[in-house]
Amino acid sequence: MPRAKKHPIEGSITAGSDFLQLDVGTAPPGGRAGWLADRLRVAIADGRIPLGCRLPASRVLADELGVSRGVVTEAYQRLAEEGQVVGRGRAGTVVVAVPAVVSPTPAVPDPPAPEAVFGFEPGTDIFDTLRAAPARIDLSPGVPDLAAFPRAAWLRAERTVLRHLDAAALGYGDARGAPALRAAVSRWLARNRGIRADPDEVLVVTGVSQALGLLAQVLCADGVHTVAVEDPGSLGVRQHLLNWRLDTPPVTVDEHGLRVDELVAAGHPAVMLTPAHQFPTGVVLHGDRRRQLLDWARDGGLVVEDDYDAEHRYDRPPVPALRASLPGRICYTGSVSKLLAPAMRVGWVLAPPRYRDALVAAKRMADLGNAVLPQLVLAELMTSGDLDRHLRLLRRRHVRRRDAMIRAIGRHLPGATVHGAAAGLHLTVTFAGVGCDVTLATEALRRGVKTQPLSWHAQRPYPAGLVLGYAAVTGGEIEEGIGTVGTALRSLSTAGGHR
Repeated sequence: MPRAKKHPIEGSITAGSDFLQLDVGTAPPGGRAGWLADRLRVAIADGRIPLGCRLPASRVLADELGVSRGVVTEAYQRLAEEGQVVGRGRAGTVVVAVPAVVSPTPAVPDPPAPEAVFGFEPGTDIFDTLRAAPARIDLSPGVPDLAAFPRAAWLRAERTVLRHLDAAALGYGDARGAPALRAAVSRWLARNRGIRADPDEVLVVTGVSQALGLLAQVLCADGVHTVAVEDPGSLGVRQHLLNWRLDTPPVTVDEHGLRVDELVAAGHPAVMLTPAHQFPTGVVLHGDRRRQLLDWARDGGLVVEDDYDAEHRYDRPPVPALRASLPGRICYTGSVSKLLAPAMRVGWVLAPPRYRDALVAAKRMADLGNAVLPQLVLAELMTSGDLDRHLRLLRRRHVRRRDAMIRAIGRHLPGATVHGAAAGLHLTVTFAGVGCDVTLATEALRRGVKTQPLSWHAQRPYPAGLVLGYAAVTGGEIEEGIGTVGTALRSLSTAGGHR
């Protein structure tokens, strides 16, 4: 008479299952069915096993745990008696109810108070803090019309890529970026920014912020520990450079752009600037200043060019990138953050030959390269013409919103001076007689409107003002937001809080 077959590892304390990371060794002797039922009950309660989920077949789970099948069927039966699972024949055992488990409600942190957001000495987390602050209307700069993201075009491009994608393309890619995207970026820059560059010169990165981090590492290794920056100039850029232990001495920006004579006199080895549309003032680097800067670079200086929102121009002719004139001494950076969305996290660097290999090596060690699939989809979007069409749509929409903001400023902030209206995604306004723009931004946020104080972006004393984004808000929101800023300004003036 055949004997009952004993499970080959019955009683083992080393068997376990990937399912819920179950370890039978933790079960009490003689209580394995109750132990398993408890583990399943908790997993159903906390959502690891959601409603409608099918539990593993009893034979499979028993084999993985090294227990008899009866242990698993008994555990399932206990849950069935409690009404949490039901057996459905070939469909298996399915979760149909969640046990009533009372858990404490997690405490929700209070949103930061306006005074906590606008510290007079903004820290490295200031932009995260500002984004987290609740507000009815967000006039923060640097964001395009996110609602206009070309979803249909992106899906078409994605389907095209997946339809033709070779399986080998899903392996580890080139740390420099997908060849298709590097070629597409090369053509895009030639067409839109006057830059002639071979695809092999393009390094794909996760936005300008990563480009700065990689470049900072390479410069420090080369003995360069100072990169001069525009003043006023982007606080975020300055924070990134400082994070990599680079000194960031200020160089004055006036109505013609960077004061190159000041840069030359100071003897700095490198400078970072936004020549096509300076942030935050919006000025374009004047022709004479461009020539002076290029002469300085030919004499040994290094220029880091951030082509900040250069594609978004409205009332002026295009300004070619500096990189088009002197590729050997200019490190050019750009991204799709202002073209598509910051969440894309895709940008590029064109470095002088001296630094190219070192930048690629730094990128390789940082992350082995950007995710390949989004690169291929973006390349298809560029080569199909869909990105050009999207840019034309954005220009029309952005210029209407810019005009709406200028009109609103005229109505609600009659004493303000508007700067940088010819291009970009933001306006900068300065105020006569206002001593503290941080106080004004704080009061505006208290009334439900986010802005950025101009003083954040200046290292030295500068006229008080606000930096106001218009691209990501509607005309009605612009009118209400600027009206609220005007109310805040008048309330401070009445209280004497603006001095």
